[in-house]
Amino acid sequence: MNKSLVAAPLALAIALAVGGCQQPAGEASAAPTTAADAATDAVTENPFFAPSTLQYQFPRFDLIRDEHYQPALERGMAEQIAEVRAIADNPEAPSFDNTIVAMENSGALLNRVGAVFFNLAGAHTNDAIKAVQAEMAPKMAAHQDAILLDAALFARIKTLYDGRAELGLDAESQRLLERYYTDFVRAGANLSDADKDVLRGYNAELATLSTKFSQNVLNEVNASGVWVDDVARLDGLSDEAITAAAEAAKAAGQEGRYLIALMNTSGQPPLASLTDRALRQEIMAASLARGTRGNEFDNREIIARVARLRAERAALLGYDSHAAYIIEDETAGTVAAVNKLLSDLAPAAVANARREAADMQAIIDAEGGGFQLEAADWAFYAEKVRQQRYDFDESQLRPYFEMNRVLEDGVFYAAGQLYGLSFKERTDLPVYQQDVRVWEVFEADGSSLGLFIGDFYARASKRGGAWMNAYVPQNGLTGTHPVVGNHLNIPKPAAGQPTLLTFDEVTTMFHEFGHALHGLFSSTRYPQFAGTSVPRDFVEYPSQVNEMWATWPSVLANYAKHYQTGEPIPQALLDKVLAAEQYGQGHATTEYLAASLLDQAWHQLKPDQVPTDALAFEAQALKAAGVDYAPVPPRYRSTYFSHIMGGYSAGYYAYLWSEVLDAESVEWFKENGGLSRANGDHFRATLLSKGGSVDAMQLFRDFRGRDPQVGPLLRRRGLETGGN
Repeated sequence: MNKSLVAAPLALAIALAVGGCQQPAGEASAAPTTAADAATDAVTENPFFAPSTLQYQFPRFDLIRDEHYQPALERGMAEQIAEVRAIADNPEAPSFDNTIVAMENSGALLNRVGAVFFNLAGAHTNDAIKAVQAEMAPKMAAHQDAILLDAALFARIKTLYDGRAELGLDAESQRLLERYYTDFVRAGANLSDADKDVLRGYNAELATLSTKFSQNVLNEVNASGVWVDDVARLDGLSDEAITAAAEAAKAAGQEGRYLIALMNTSGQPPLASLTDRALRQEIMAASLARGTRGNEFDNREIIARVARLRAERAALLGYDSHAAYIIEDETAGTVAAVNKLLSDLAPAAVANARREAADMQAIIDAEGGGFQLEAADWAFYAEKVRQQRYDFDESQLRPYFEMNRVLEDGVFYAAGQLYGLSFKERTDLPVYQQDVRVWEVFEADGSSLGLFIGDFYARASKRGGAWMNAYVPQNGLTGTHPVVGNHLNIPKPAAGQPTLLTFDEVTTMFHEFGHALHGLFSSTRYPQFAGTSVPRDFVEYPSQVNEMWATWPSVLANYAKHYQTGEPIPQALLDKVLAAEQYGQGHATTEYLAASLLDQAWHQLKPDQVPTDALAFEAQALKAAGVDYAPVPPRYRSTYFSHIMGGYSAGYYAYLWSEVLDAESVEWFKENGGLSRANGDHFRATLLSKGGSVDAMQLFRDFRGRDPQVGPLLRRRGLETGGN
């Protein structure tokens, strides 16, 4: 069973289940004049009903309209059910080809429409997409259950699994068979018919609730900006940021005012530069209150209900908790291993944060501030410490980080040096929003590798954060090349102004392209294993490695040039940036650990332990974990923690787990000469091209030559306590 056909659409329905208000793909197309016409057109002219005729099967964004999605999803599910029924009822004895490969080839239509629909539900949604998403979420859950809980189909798979030693399969095929068996068992294939019915109810309700939660998060972000009437209160913001705030207010029908939009995290970028403390406090309060105001976006009851349903489902499947169920299938393996990682790092992280806070409090006191440092003050005074200690601030860097130069002369340049890739922008392919761009990617020998979609700007129709998706996954059975996209949330400047990035945004661009490379380099036979189809606590690892090239001297020298003069970034300024990299790790690690520990706290509960008061539980959990430090709130509070409503439930620890592997790999690159084709080709051949076709930790050992050690991570984070 191709995960992109069954498991992935459901996961995407949860992970990307967010809303907005702008018109999606095909906005220039003529709309049908009546509901009857719309229904007729959706059936007779639906662009999903046949493969795209564009190169690489690139989606026909120029033809796709809102009314096409639901008919295509429903027909796609019906077609796959018919295909699966034929497999299950095949009178011939089960074989690898007539059962497993046949499953891999099923659901072509569902794959086409699902990849576009669920990706745009996150990248460019509107009310129509939200409505389809809400209606289809439980239907997609039921569709997945109809396949994974099919007794006749499972019997064929089990027969093959039990006799796998005699089948003479190659390593990738045997792994695929074992993966199918495991997926079916974990989905409840061994349950009684009565318990399967209970499980179906859990899955349907969870799909609905997760969709509602994530839509609430985005809707409230769009509705919860902070309004400012007096421009003097915006002192400290750049001219570009003030102009953007004015434009945002104007777009909302409030010309003459200023609107500071919220980002999805607890911390908000303007807090680093606003001198008006009362305004900083207002912004932070608005950010932290999301999902708790008792309005239509309140998520407190939803998260408690989701936690209970997940706990009950885990118990039904024979697990102590939802966390135990999830982590069993990750590289961490056990809840105990995850708890140890988080608990071992928490004390040192909080201690570092408190030392950083003491530095800031000293500045507040020296200035006669007369107040104690709060969360709203942290970023502002961290900048002051940085200026004092390293004699620079973020505003000095941004002129050297113009977005297009960072992308083409930095991100693409590094990929060329490492892997021999080249990029040609394609303006002949249709896109779903006017700011979206497309590049064709070529191998060193000039052959085509795939297409890369770049969707970099923030907008009301896009969920927060940054992510990569495959619009067309690599498929070794059909010879399909990948089409992958990076989606970021960089504030779009006023017309005619350059897009100047923060250092964090530069790093994010390199990070997300690491995911894109993972998808582009995929060279697996079976779609189940393509691209980033690896354990959740492994998937961030290759992308984190790619961040290292953002500050690699030859790469930095190629892109970090003043957008007006072309002058390279001064070495003295660069040295200060590099020296300051470890500063602030106390805050960064603590806010991340707090969110990860919240995730585990919710998902290690048994059904009768799930609280009714979500906020009281959150406070208690943070205190019990030793990370209840008010100046450093969790990166996400429970009520706007969209990660754990989707693919990262009980898995937000994955970024830190992956960073252990990342830090090790960075050291390997440095020990072996850094940016070279030999090193890039080794990383590609042993790891990036393999997807999930080989055990994840074996991939690491094949690349690194040994098991990972934690020492490099501790040194990077400033948490080293001696030894590995």
